[in-house]
Amino acid sequence: MEEPTKRELVLHINGEQRTVVVRQAETLLFVLRDHLGLTGAKPGCLNGDCGACTVLANGTPIKSCMILAIETVGKPITTIEGLDDAPIQHAFVRHFAFQCGYCTPGFIMNAQALIDRHPDADDAMIQEWLESNICRCTSYQEIEAAVKEVLKASKTSMTR
Repeated sequence: MEEPTKRELVLHINGEQRTVVVRQAETLLFVLRDHLGLTGAKPGCLNGDCGACTVLANGTPIKSCMILAIETVGKPITTIEGLDDAPIQHAFVRHFAFQCGYCTPGFIMNAQALIDRHPDADDAMIQEWLESNICRCTSYQEIEAAVKEVLKASKTSMTR
């Protein structure tokens, strides 16, 4: 049986150029986890429904289980490891916005994109954005409260 075709990819991950040799059919999720040791994005449903694998590509939240790594060449990718102490991470802790923590990185990445793109987001927009991620352990109230705290703080700092 013939060995699957492998290819060298240069990916821009968390502000660094990273070179990996992968099968062309490998998803970004498993390249991040298995080849680069970035295990924050989690394998959940593996069909794009749960959001546990969410990362940012060009600032847009994507389900890394649904995109081939080769498709992300030339796009800056940010994982939870690349957020580097972002306010939303601290807000999740303050609001106890997690229990088991498995889904938390995906929620944080999605929330970060919302905060960056829509600093004036209202309750309906926050709820709409959070619908792309699933948590089976806790209610979404704590997660929403964390997002609202960061949005409020960013509005306050912008008006000073």
